[in-house]
Amino acid sequence: MNRLSNNNGGTAATTKSSFLRSNPVMRRLDKVTEVDDVNSASYKGIALKTVFFLLFCVAGIVLQLVLVNTLSAGSLVEFSIRNFDVSMYTYELYALISSVVLAIVFQLLAFFAKATTPVTGALYCVTQGYMISFIIFKVLKGYEYLGALALAITLMIVLVMSILYATGVIRVTKKFKMVMLTLFATTIASSILVFIGSFIPATRGLVASITGNLGFSIGVSVVFIIIAALFLICDFDTIDHVVNDKLPKKYEWAAAFGLAFTVLWIYLKVLDLILTIAGSKKN
Repeated sequence: MNRLSNNNGGTAATTKSSFLRSNPVMRRLDKVTEVDDVNSASYKGIALKTVFFLLFCVAGIVLQLVLVNTLSAGSLVEFSIRNFDVSMYTYELYALISSVVLAIVFQLLAFFAKATTPVTGALYCVTQGYMISFIIFKVLKGYEYLGALALAITLMIVLVMSILYATGVIRVTKKFKMVMLTLFATTIASSILVFIGSFIPATRGLVASITGNLGFSIGVSVVFIIIAALFLICDFDTIDHVVNDKLPKKYEWAAAFGLAFTVLWIYLKVLDLILTIAGSKKN
């Protein structure tokens, strides 16, 4: 990874106090003040560890493909996701549900028990890969190339945000944090209102018509992708703090997992957007 320049006129530590950071991993790193002049973290070390985690995501994809025949047992379950007809056996469904539960468990362990991050972070990435493989090869069956399209768009987003941060076009300032906070709070509040409205008889029909609207679904997906991309900027800023303030090398694992977490989040949001658009055209 090329050295990401700090664009705030000082060390990255000057941005450490922030209400909104990309994820708990990065937020905890911002509070670290340990210094190791001899064996400190490096951009190369964080980059290699990020690749390490993402390779485990690939392993999760392979795992799903390998187990598909073994899990083809039990009753056949048929349902529809975004106008895509899906058929799967109950054992496959159980495995998918298990991967979702394990993803939550491993994510929390990696976030709050940093000593376990190399293992729990890798296992989290395996579960994400398993779910990604399910979406691409079960839901998008016949349209698997859309998974590659989502990957290309994700890589483009990461590249563009890296350039914007490194060149100082986007800086992690108070104004930047306020924009992020506004977007994030508005999105969460809207989601809560929609959820509550779906249970109220007087608003249930309105909520159904809104959420069933293609433009609304696409708009929500785009907003989430924008938020995820902005979180990526905060990740870069925190990585600058880890390297420039010479944190011990052990913190490379947390920084790498935080970055991998955001990249996977972006990919899933992009894939969700593509799924929505492709499903509407298919219908």
